[in-house]
This record gives sequence, C-alpha cells and structure tokens, in this order.
Amino acid sequence: MKKKIFLTGATGNWGQYILREFAQRADRFDVTALVLPTAKDTAIIRNFEGMENLRVVYGDVTDYPTVLSCVTGADYVLHTGAVVSPFADDHPELAHKVNVGGARNVIKAVKSQPDPDKVRLVTIGTVAQSGDRNPPNHWGRVGDPLRVSHYDEYGQSKVIAERELIDSGLKNFVSLRQTGIFHPGILEIRDPIMTHTPLAGVLEWVSVEDASRLLANICEDGVPQEFWGGIYNIGGGESWRLTNWDLQTSMTAAMGVKDARKWYDRNWFATGNFHGFWYTDSDVLESLVPFRKDTFQEALHRAVAAAPAGVRLAGKIPAPLIKHLVMKPLTKKPRGTMAWIEANDTAKIDAYFGSRQEWENIGDWSTFWPPRPDKEPQFLDHGYDENKDPTDWTLADMKEAAEFRGGTLTSTFKTTGDISKPLPWECAAGHSFHGSPRLILTAGHWCPECVKNPADYPNQAAANRFLAQLEPKVPANA
Repeated sequence: MKKKIFLTGATGNWGQYILREFAQRADRFDVTALVLPTAKDTAIIRNFEGMENLRVVYGDVTDYPTVLSCVTGADYVLHTGAVVSPFADDHPELAHKVNVGGARNVIKAVKSQPDPDKVRLVTIGTVAQSGDRNPPNHWGRVGDPLRVSHYDEYGQSKVIAERELIDSGLKNFVSLRQTGIFHPGILEIRDPIMTHTPLAGVLEWVSVEDASRLLANICEDGVPQEFWGGIYNIGGGESWRLTNWDLQTSMTAAMGVKDARKWYDRNWFATGNFHGFWYTDSDVLESLVPFRKDTFQEALHRAVAAAPAGVRLAGKIPAPLIKHLVMKPLTKKPRGTMAWIEANDTAKIDAYFGSRQEWENIGDWSTFWPPRPDKEPQFLDHGYDENKDPTDWTLADMKEAAEFRGGTLTSTFKTTGDISKPLPWECAAGHSFHGSPRLILTAGHWCPECVKNPADYPNQAAANRFLAQLEPKVPANA
C-alpha cells in the first residue's frame, strides 16, 4: 500500500523540487498538496498536472478545517509552507499568522487523529533562529542560544512555531532547521536584502535537490526511530561551508565577472545583524537519513546553465554599468543599506553597522582582506553535562542549566526520564514560563519573552552566561 503524504508549501522554490522528487517515487507515495488559490500559485501547480500521484487542495494553512481535511488519513505531514524573508519582515503580522498559526493548525490536526502516533510530522525551522554568528562565533549546533537578529520577524515566528511543536505532546515529530537553499534561480535574485549579508559572515548551504531528497527520504522505510522527536540542522557538509565573500565571488566568477569588487562599494554591505554559521552537527542528520549527493560547484554549474543569457553573460557587460545602473539603485531601495544611510536611520544603521561612525570607518576595497575564518570546529557551553543520556537527567541537571542561563527551575519534580514533560522555569528578568527539558536543554530555547527583544540581548547576557558566550569580548586593556 502506498504511503500518503500531505505537503504544504508545494509552490515555493523548495516545494516544487519536493514534488518532483515524489513524482519519481509514484509507486510508493501519493501526495496531497495544499495550494493557495492565487493566480501565481495556480500557475505554478499547473506544471504538475501530469503528476499522477498528486492531489491538489486549494486553501490556506491558516484555515483549520482545510488543514484537518488534508491531515486526516495522512501517514506523513511535511509542513514546509511559510512566509519567509524578506517579505516576512515587511509584513510581520502576516508572517506570524501563517508561520505560527499554520504550525498550530497542523499540530492540532495531527493530535485530533484517532492515533496521533501513527502520523509522522516534519516541520521546518531556520538557521535564522540563532541570529548573528559572525566570526569568531561562526561554528554552532542545535542547543546553542536562540538569539534572533534585529528586525527578523521570520526568525521570531519560527522560534515560536518550533516551541509549539517540541512541547506539543506529539511523539513522532521532527524539527528541521533549514539553512540557505541554493537553487537555480538564485543567480537572478535582485533584492536589497543582499546588502544585509556581511562579507565576512559564513553559512553552510545546501542544494535544493539535496534538501528535497531529504524530505522524501524521511518518508521511506528504514528511517530509525531515534530520528523522531529530534531537532536537526540541515546542512550540505564541508564543501558547502562558505563565507559570504566566497559565495559572492564564486557566483560572479561563474557569470564571467573577473573582479566582483567592480560591481559594488565595500561599505554597501552590513557588518552584522544577519544570520548563518557553520554546523558542527549537520552530519548527524546525514547519518540518520542520508540525502547528500551535491557539491557546491555542481549546483553552481547547474544554476549557471539554467540562467537567462543576460545572467550567464554578465561578465560581458562593462562593470561600471552594472554597478551604477543596477546595484547602486538596489542599495537605495527600501531595506537597502544605503537607503538607511541617506535617511540617517540611526536604529537600522546601529543594528547593521554598529554606528554611523563604524560605517564611515569601513574603508574601500584597497584595505579589504578576504575573510578566512577558523576552520577548527568550536563548541559553546550548554550549561549541563552533555555526556549524560537525556533519560538520565535529574533535577540537579535541570537546575544547573537554569542557573547557567541566569534563571531558576521552579519545580521539585521527581525525575521520570521523560524529557518531553513541560516544567516551570523563571528567567533572570522574572518571567515565568513552561518548557520541557528537550525544549530548553536540547533545543536551546529559553524565555519566550526575552527572545522577542534583540535590542536587550546585551543586557540579558549580563545575567545569562549561556547568552554571554556570543557577546563581543572587551579587550583586557580597553
């Protein structure tokens, strides 16, 4: 009997590739895709009319009856649909309505089934939940502090949605924190958000083909039970660990551009407040559900081959024309860094550059040195004995983790080995909240109120040693 898959987000860049992956496995899977009834989404899903194992349901993930009808009878729910950046940051209310409300509807629908444990639920988190991780803090893993960047409503919505999932009471769920997805259309993207990426920043990318293979492979037989109930970073592995400068120069070189610096001014690019890091733990997911086949160079070659002629031959166009007619105007559009400079938007300038003075001190390309971050993995302290099996955690372990975060565990429970049971905690600011040991210790969540306020993170770090590890170090002779 074929397995039944319910997929949200089917018309997105990633979702379309997931559908193609399942189309090749029509002998084993039937797919129900929830699609918004807009002209754009309808046109995209029409490309799959020949997919015999596909059923399309038009509707919205924020509408519970529709979600329930799609979940009912499903063996696997792949909830990839979301409002993402930069659109999410410009429309925060919609982002939270879709990303948080949609997750709640999917969770509720699974829990309403006669046997919820028979349904396998996969939801998608994001690397943006961990916020700015520029060198020297450019290595990380699941369990590190969640520390969303300023103005990142997408990241904030995903923190809330993941919290709902982990403490939902469901047994067979998984949260996959997605990284940057490299897809063929990436060379054509022209959005001011590109100016938000620090040149010295890093990211461990993944190809859209590998990410889609992962989702389909999760639904195959043979996935170990230990996979379920986990939180994982999706990453392509060592060959996909790039600096933002590496990515920029590799893409422009593939388009025939000999010197990318002739396209931009150095001070157009933010120096902080983005997201991305290299994973010390991305191989964990690969070991449980093997999915990697691509290298960055292979994916880049495919992207160039699929690009319009104007993109493939960009190197033939005089660089000053590209710079002054395309790139410079882009930086001055809303969300562009130079729009903030011209408007003297102090809040944005401080967030992305530190201060106006620091922006003015960036200099030109003559003093630029290509970033070479340390390739030796580094690990943050999570504030408890990680060598212990979670089923052996005790009250002392929980209290140790809470104290490391500047708070307390306000419970005298007797340990049961159940890491999914929400417990009462209090942060240094006096906020009371509930969270399971899996949520707090394993996944890195803490106070749901404090995480909402990135501007206050430095103050929080004064009492929170967990968070303080990511604060800039003041030189001893300062």
